[in-house]
Amino acid sequence: MTGSGESYPALEASLLSDEAAASARRKWEKTYLDVLGVCCSAEVALVERLLAPLDGVRAVSVVVPSRTVVVEHDPSAVSQSRIVKVLNGAGLEASVRAYGSSGVIGRWPSPYIVACGALLLASSFRWLLPPLQWLALGAACAGAPPMVLRGFAAASRLALDINILMLIAVVGAVALKDYTEAGVIVFLFTTAEWLETLACTKASAGMSSLMSMIPPKAVLAETGEVVNVRDIDVGAVIAVRAGEMVPVDGVVVDGQSEVDERSLTGESYPVPKQPLSEVWAGTLNLDGYIAVRTSALAENSTVAKMERLVEEAQQSKSKTQRLIDSCAKYYTPAVVFLGAGVALLPPLVGARDAERWFRLALVLLVSACPCALVLSTPVATFCALLTAARMGLLVKGGDVLESLGEIKAVAFDKTGTITRGEFTVDIFDVVGHKVQMSQLLYWISSIESKSSHPMAAALVEYAQSKSIEPKPECVAEFRILPGEGIYGEIDGKRIYVGNKRVLARASSCQTAVPERMNGLKGVSIGYVICDGDLVGVFSLSDDCRTGAAEAIRELASMGISSVLLTGDSAEAAVHAQERLGGALEELHSELFPEDKVRLVSAVKARVGPTMMVGDGMNDAPALAMADVGVSMGISGSAAAMETSHATLMSSDILRVPEAVRLGRRACRTIAVNMVSSVAAKVAVLALALAWRPVLWAAVLADVGTCLLVVLNSMLLLGEGGGRRGKEEACRATARSLEMRRSQLAAVSPDAATKSVGKTGGDASKGCHCCHKPIKSPEHSVVINVRVDEQREGPTDATCTPAKNVEVTGLVDASVMPASSSCVSGGGCCSREKTGRNM
Repeated sequence: MTGSGESYPALEASLLSDEAAASARRKWEKTYLDVLGVCCSAEVALVERLLAPLDGVRAVSVVVPSRTVVVEHDPSAVSQSRIVKVLNGAGLEASVRAYGSSGVIGRWPSPYIVACGALLLASSFRWLLPPLQWLALGAACAGAPPMVLRGFAAASRLALDINILMLIAVVGAVALKDYTEAGVIVFLFTTAEWLETLACTKASAGMSSLMSMIPPKAVLAETGEVVNVRDIDVGAVIAVRAGEMVPVDGVVVDGQSEVDERSLTGESYPVPKQPLSEVWAGTLNLDGYIAVRTSALAENSTVAKMERLVEEAQQSKSKTQRLIDSCAKYYTPAVVFLGAGVALLPPLVGARDAERWFRLALVLLVSACPCALVLSTPVATFCALLTAARMGLLVKGGDVLESLGEIKAVAFDKTGTITRGEFTVDIFDVVGHKVQMSQLLYWISSIESKSSHPMAAALVEYAQSKSIEPKPECVAEFRILPGEGIYGEIDGKRIYVGNKRVLARASSCQTAVPERMNGLKGVSIGYVICDGDLVGVFSLSDDCRTGAAEAIRELASMGISSVLLTGDSAEAAVHAQERLGGALEELHSELFPEDKVRLVSAVKARVGPTMMVGDGMNDAPALAMADVGVSMGISGSAAAMETSHATLMSSDILRVPEAVRLGRRACRTIAVNMVSSVAAKVAVLALALAWRPVLWAAVLADVGTCLLVVLNSMLLLGEGGGRRGKEEACRATARSLEMRRSQLAAVSPDAATKSVGKTGGDASKGCHCCHKPIKSPEHSVVINVRVDEQREGPTDATCTPAKNVEVTGLVDASVMPASSSCVSGGGCCSREKTGRNM
């Protein structure tokens, strides 16, 4: 017996391993279904109970606003037709959504609605022919079958939904021999559901277009063979002709063209592409042939990630929605019991007018379903998420959307966020005589080739311009030093490349820096240390993004303060502030990643809900700490995109104030929806108590409010469209001209010079959104972190109301503002003492 007993655990483990292996062997796929019978969250549990027991179904998710059910299943075990049959058996009117379709099932009402309306209209002539009153009963019977099927399916699984409540109201009206009211209840309910479905389908059309951006086929450049896009491997070369969509993410290897990225990034202008330019699936090739070497599989492309993020965001619930759903669980049973009490107790105690009490009970039952209140949050969230996706911002859930509407401060990273992240090497000097320039460039370019930082790309390009090819395969022991630089070993040499922190870490002796490096404005200075000796110094410059100053001013007009957090030097931070016209309220420079986290936490405590906008791996901890972390998705690092709460797919920083505006609008819409939903039910109950219980009025208030909630939420779909008008076109023109000039410069510097000359030498002339650099900012404070004090606690920075600022840290006085004063509540005067993190 003992031996037999010991065999049971082994047998159970064997069975579990067999099940796991069978599950791993299965090929899972997602099927999208349009299910018209899903009108509120009450049907979600019904759908899950119907599909979860089916063999081969792994996951079921329901998106109520768009009437969509997503089923992850093994098609060999359970087919799409089987899933549809199970749902339709419960009267849920399900159908499989075709690839790329809009999800519209039909514009015309169902035969049930038409028959119900025709019979009800005919019964209205009963004053001419009394027997016509029976047509009203026929109208109720003609329109009721879908309600009966769904109600029976819900009751058989012990669920209480709107269909059951409406059927009780219809039966009650028939029992009172008020056939017209019974027919009106059925007609109003079915018609309102149809209109609500049309509105929800219209709202979800944006999601359908997002899912259909990837073409199903692609053409191999070498053979001309047409293949399924899912069969293309990484590294394959595909041909994309003019007028075709790019099927897979990749890099252009041949040809030149302009690509419309509006569907992906929200940018409203074509982007020039040439060899080595990146292109993304779902974008449109406008006017030329390009050959693209794929860099990702179809299921891992940028647009596929967008689809998954939007889908996950739609399925997630915000704090408000979770609160409403939890209240609805108790609200409906409580009102049902109250209605039963109102119907039964008065006759038992001998109250007169039992019919009035019975009608009041039916009104309470109709009011027991909080459909409008339950829909008030998810439909508004759904529409706002789609609007955000259309403008190139992926928001990861309703909680993030609500937090966007509460933002009081925005912290910006500098490199790649406020600035373009497109560095150019201005000066490169060898220090001493220990190494030749060519050897030094070879070491640096080889090591920097293994880094994804924008500065690394500039150094590699500079070396290549000197006919030096990097060899990253020769680099050993490569390491990234966050907030400092990089380290690598090549040819037996230990090489450090980075800022002054790297110099302090790696240099064993003090070496004089070339004089022309002193006093440089608006540049980042880097150092190269070889085996403990300073052997090279270089400077890089980077310009602010077009529209950055305008974005910060828009935030200020909304009552939102802006802060700059950068690991770069104080001189570079001050230069960026000058280029922005003094728009930033605070500057913090020479920061480690942990310093950014501490500063974001401090701003949250001092100002309120805070957004962090960044693009690099160094920004990932701060993005996670902020109430809303926004990463620059396409140009930014994968770590920043994963840890952020929202992803900006384009480089247009003006999307940041638009996102805050959209969040505030969504919060207002949710509030209006909730108030109107509750007010409608209170008004009907007050009318029933004060005057006469009217069943059809209760039904109209319930389903009508649902429809109004959907229509009001749909107003969010137009948010931001065409709002900027000429300003957007102005920026688009400036950016296109700049791209063209950069292309000309790559081919011929003389041609670029002539091009600039033809345009007047300044692309910002005549353009009010492209600001020229101005003189010293009038309201800023620079708080610099010393290298030797970065982890020892705060250093003091004093500020007086007079127009001067005493700043601690290693700051070149030549680049500091000539005058400065503090902004009330936002600068350093808001505290008696200022630490390095404030």
